[in-house]
Amino acid sequence: MDESNLLTGKCVLVTGGSRGLGQAMCAVFARAGAQVAFTYSRDDEGASRTCERTRAEGREAVARKVSVLDAPGTAALVGELETRFGAVDALVNNCGINQNLPLALLEEEDFDRIMDVNVKGVFLTSKAVLRGMIRRRAGCIVNLGSIVASRTLDAPIHYAASKAALEGLTHALAREVARYGIRVNCLAPGLLEGGLSAGLPAHRRSDYLSHCALGRVASFDEVARFTAFLLTDGAGYMTGETVHIDGCL
Repeated sequence: MDESNLLTGKCVLVTGGSRGLGQAMCAVFARAGAQVAFTYSRDDEGASRTCERTRAEGREAVARKVSVLDAPGTAALVGELETRFGAVDALVNNCGINQNLPLALLEEEDFDRIMDVNVKGVFLTSKAVLRGMIRRRAGCIVNLGSIVASRTLDAPIHYAASKAALEGLTHALAREVARYGIRVNCLAPGLLEGGLSAGLPAHRRSDYLSHCALGRVASFDEVARFTAFLLTDGAGYMTGETVHIDGCL
């Protein structure tokens, strides 16, 4: 499939774009012709590498150090992008954090932090872009979930809870905004080549691979390319869905 013009003329905002899957998404979206913007919270060097990768694909990325929990900062960025590009056509809520702790060691603050970033951050960022999408009666949102929301795998309970909440948020939001021509889907990957899964103990990684029909983890590029498809008109009849991309568990 020719990916060179799948997203031509579109402005795509990616949260958590300074490394891992977010960085791969920015590069893939730029390769597909999109104007790319991304947020990040700490990793200045990683953000610079993301900009270098999008530049190599022929696009200058807009990078902003804005937390997904910073509602005024996010709103200001969306306004900047709408002024510069005319619209934010698509949002990928990629930003997420994990913490490999058992219940006995979890503190209330740990639970709140995971839920804030992984769920509240999606709510705040989506709300910021939806104002313009509703006004234009067009737009697309993809939320990055996880297979731990519905598969029987060992995972920290607060992380699994946050990703399950994201599936419910996706379906409810999709129903609410469908009347405006806006689509909302959730993409739930299995283990990836790095990122949040990099800190897994060896025995948990081996257990995953023993149950995965393809016998391997996914690459960032594979998931990023599928996300790009979800943003196109080719997926125009898909909304409110959670799509698993896990090599068949």
